[in-house]
Amino acid sequence: MKRANTSRRDFLKQAGLLSTAILLTPACMAESKAKYKMGLQLYTIRDAMAKDPVATLEAVRAMGYEDFEIYGFEPEKLAYYGFKASEFKSILDDMGLSVSSGHYGLMDYRDDQEALMRYVDQCIEGAKAIDSAYITWPWHPPKDRNLESFKALPEILNRIGEQVTAAGLGFAYHNHNFEFEDFGGTNGYDIIMAEADPKLVKLQLDMYWSAHSSKVSTVDLIARDPERFVMWHIKDMDKVTRDYTEMGNGSIEYHQVLSNASQKGLEYYYIEQGGNFAKSSMESIATSADYFKRELKHYLDI
Repeated sequence: MKRANTSRRDFLKQAGLLSTAILLTPACMAESKAKYKMGLQLYTIRDAMAKDPVATLEAVRAMGYEDFEIYGFEPEKLAYYGFKASEFKSILDDMGLSVSSGHYGLMDYRDDQEALMRYVDQCIEGAKAIDSAYITWPWHPPKDRNLESFKALPEILNRIGEQVTAAGLGFAYHNHNFEFEDFGGTNGYDIIMAEADPKLVKLQLDMYWSAHSSKVSTVDLIARDPERFVMWHIKDMDKVTRDYTEMGNGSIEYHQVLSNASQKGLEYYYIEQGGNFAKSSMESIATSADYFKRELKHYLDI
C-alpha cells in the first residue's frame, strides 16, 4: 500500500499535477488533527472510579474522552485510584489516554510551610510519573474564604509555583464561587490575578462558577489576561436550581462563550459535572459528550 501511494505521488510530480491533486483530495483525507483532546475531570465519575477504575476508563474512552484531570492523589503511596503512579501510567498508555492535570490537596497544608513544600515535592513526583503537565490548586475550606486569607494567598501560590516551575511543570489555580464574593469593591479572584505572579501561577477557569457568581462575564474575565487561562472547566447550570447539569440541559450559552472566549493561552479543557445527575454519573458524561461533540467541540478545533 505504501509503495502504491509513493508511485502515485511520483507520477503526479512528473506530470506537474501535485498541487491539483492536493486540491482534489477528499475532505476526510485532508482533515487535520483536533487542536485539543476532549477532556474529563474524573471527579465527575468518582463513584465509578472507586468501584472499578480500569473498566470505567475503558467505558469513558468509548464515549470519546481522551484526556483527564485526576483527583485523590495518595502522597505516601505515590498512587492514584489504588495504583502506583507508574502502574496507573501503564494503564493509561495501554488505552491511549492521558492525564494533563491533577487537583491536589495543597490547601490542606497552607498553614505549615515546611509540610506544604514536602507535599509539593510529592505532587511533582506523582505528576511526573504519569506525565502530567499541571499541578492545580482546587479549593478552599470555609475558614479560608475571607479577605485576610485571600490577601495572604498570592505569596503562598507564588512559592508553590516557583517550586513546581523549577521542576519543569506548570502550576494553576482553580476557582469556585467564593473567589467572586465582594469584599468592599474587591474579591479573591481580583487579588489572585493582581498579586500572584502570572509566570508562576496560571489559571484554570471553571466556567460554571464564573457564570454562576462572577459579575464579569466569562468572556471578559478571560480577556483580562488571555495567556494566563491555560485550562477551562466546562459544565452546565440547571435552568431552575442553578445546580450542575448535563451539557446542553442547562442555561449557560456555550455557543456564545466558546465562540468568543480567547483561546490564546488555552492548553487543556475538561468537561465536568459535580453532581445532580439525571440518572447516574456515567450516563451524564455520555450525554454531555454527545452534546459537546455535536454542538460545541468545533469551536475548540479551529
